[in-house]
Amino acid sequence: MIKAQLLLLLVAFCLVSCQAVVDRMADDIADQVSEQVVEQVNTAVAAQVGTAVAELSAADASLSEPVGGDAAQEEIARVTRVIDGDTIDVLIDGKTARIRYVQINTPERDEPCFRESTQANAELVAGKTVRLVPSNRLVDPFDRLLRYVYVGDIMVERALVEGGYAEVVLYPPNDAHYDEFVRLEAEAAAAGRGCHPTGIFDDGSTTR
Repeated sequence: MIKAQLLLLLVAFCLVSCQAVVDRMADDIADQVSEQVVEQVNTAVAAQVGTAVAELSAADASLSEPVGGDAAQEEIARVTRVIDGDTIDVLIDGKTARIRYVQINTPERDEPCFRESTQANAELVAGKTVRLVPSNRLVDPFDRLLRYVYVGDIMVERALVEGGYAEVVLYPPNDAHYDEFVRLEAEAAAAGRGCHPTGIFDDGSTTR
């Protein structure tokens, strides 16, 4: 009888002790699971925040790009020489560079209206400070810099087309103002402005 009672007491003691051990193990497991869940949540949030910041940075960068989408910065230069209706020499940081206007073409030296288109260009830019805005392609096969040229708020290419002294020519991939220039050339031709009465631009094509 006494042995049976002792055995029962021993079993009861073991049950109480084992329950405490089981409770401690359960608490440890719960803590580890909680820490893992928190770490996973923090990692996921950090990844989402990083993605959002990258997207915002890309959006800001795209808004700051110059006309034509190239990442290069516009330059300030002084015109030192007018070559013809669509080409000038400028001084940039003490160095001379030759600039070819973008998306337009004017008569060559042996063609009708060469003098008039060159004079129209000179009246816009000769001796002036200009802004040079890059397009998608920066240099032509003759190593001339391809730029949209601005005098104040006036885009020289636009002014020459509108005045009838230049025709629109699409030199891919520089096409940012193509549709606008086509419309302005049609209006200038209809009004008989500039070089249009000579027929120099009547080649039936706006591509090269």
